[in-house]
Amino acid sequence: MTVAQDPAMKRPKRGSWRYWFAAQRGVLVAVAIFAVMFAVYGAAQPIGMSADVVNTAVNKGALLALVAMAQTLPVLTGGLDLSVGMTFMLANCLASAVVSGSPGMTALGIVIVLVAGLLCGLVNGLIVVYGRLQPLIATLATSAIYFGIALAVRPTPGGDINGAFADWMTRSTYAVPSSAVLLLAAVVLVWLPYRNSVLGRSIYAVGSSPQAAYASGVNIARAKLSAYTLAGLFAALGGLLLTCITYSGEARAALGNDYTLNSIAAVVIGGTSLFGGFGSAIGSIFGAFVMRTVGDLLIVFNINPVLQPLFVGVVLLFAVSLGSLRLLRIRNKLDLYR
Repeated sequence: MTVAQDPAMKRPKRGSWRYWFAAQRGVLVAVAIFAVMFAVYGAAQPIGMSADVVNTAVNKGALLALVAMAQTLPVLTGGLDLSVGMTFMLANCLASAVVSGSPGMTALGIVIVLVAGLLCGLVNGLIVVYGRLQPLIATLATSAIYFGIALAVRPTPGGDINGAFADWMTRSTYAVPSSAVLLLAAVVLVWLPYRNSVLGRSIYAVGSSPQAAYASGVNIARAKLSAYTLAGLFAALGGLLLTCITYSGEARAALGNDYTLNSIAAVVIGGTSLFGGFGSAIGSIFGAFVMRTVGDLLIVFNINPVLQPLFVGVVLLFAVSLGSLRLLRIRNKLDLYR
């Protein structure tokens, strides 16, 4: 039999577009939903899509996007981090106290905030891995601790931040919002290198099957530690950006809880499986922008903001259902692996 006659040669290669599309389905769905919703939002704007409107929308979306990126990493391991919102709050309060003064002092303050986020994530990872507690219980406890520290740092709203740095972080340069550049830097400099590293591939293996990962020689403890630690870094970046937007810090339990819950919704909308082992932080970014655009649409169309959870729930259900359509056509579970 010649090569041309071999039926196996007619099968699509693993690198073909069909396999790529299947792997990126969740991200593409989130992008499509966001594109449609943002186009409607822009068309409904009385003043149109001005640079200020875009900049404001990106600033709000970037806050949740960074917290959603933080949530994505523990979820990929099969866990859930209920402390990302309070780590976000702690970073906001800490930044309002230390990111000020001369450029050198401001840079030192930024480092302190990011290191604090890393330490919060590391503590979560140590408790989950070596304390062998369920991630939900462990991070629920640490969220209360981080909120208490935030209250100690900033018992009343206020603080100060380097104005030049805050303006640089929140304004547009040549019509490109600086917060969008921050998100791009987080993806290119942190997420992608981590995703393509041994540790990054390990968290997918652990989330897919801890038993199989262990049998394959994957260091499960190190993989989970890296995921939770990096989650703290992303949450701290979000808190730093919030300080630049508000020029102050405030420990609000309600706000921290909102960001935690919304980050979970953004992760799901972005196509990441809550069972672990499948998804991407990039999808979570677009999921976060979908969540934020829902609120903007309610304002534009003069709908009571109290109804926002209803509309968010509809969007969330729609996104999850699109990702599950394939399961409705499968009679044999082995077909999932063909």
